[in-house]
Amino acid sequence: MDLVLDLIVSAVSLSVIAQYSWSLKAHFNSPRMPTGTVVISVVVLTTAAIYTALLWIESQPWLASLVGLLIECLALWLFWAAIKASRAARLKMAFDVQNPHGLVTSGPYRYLRHPFYTSYLIFWIGWAIATWSLWSIIPLLVITVIYVLAALGEEKKFSRTPMAEDYASYRAQTGFFWPRLPGVAKG
Repeated sequence: MDLVLDLIVSAVSLSVIAQYSWSLKAHFNSPRMPTGTVVISVVVLTTAAIYTALLWIESQPWLASLVGLLIECLALWLFWAAIKASRAARLKMAFDVQNPHGLVTSGPYRYLRHPFYTSYLIFWIGWAIATWSLWSIIPLLVITVIYVLAALGEEKKFSRTPMAEDYASYRAQTGFFWPRLPGVAKG
């Protein structure tokens, strides 16, 4: 059963990364790949190699593999919901220097400002759980810091556009990576 679960987790995980990679060319609209996006790509490939090795070298409880897979599927659902909601917006890649030209507030954007980054983080958390290794925490922390920096940079760019007030209002109503809980003051 370990072999089958390791194969399934590997196949699903690499498939998700392939879909994320597809979005760089087919969904996001930047004239060239920004240096920060290249850095993210290198970190993604490195983390994928580490997680794949951990998956095959170490033994995992079957429940960890299944829970990890379910979490990865949740991430993939959120990713495609964000694709659908932002298809017409032609968003820029992470760390693009150009200012945004539109504000998406439908689909998962109704609840959180960065559903793509949330999707990526949920995916990496799922794969880390599936590896069931403390070693998976280090790459997870690195990639989390990168996504937070990218999201904060994108938010800062809105302040330099005519949408600054609209974005401030939107920001007050939605969560950063996780939906804002009702009755919780903005922090």
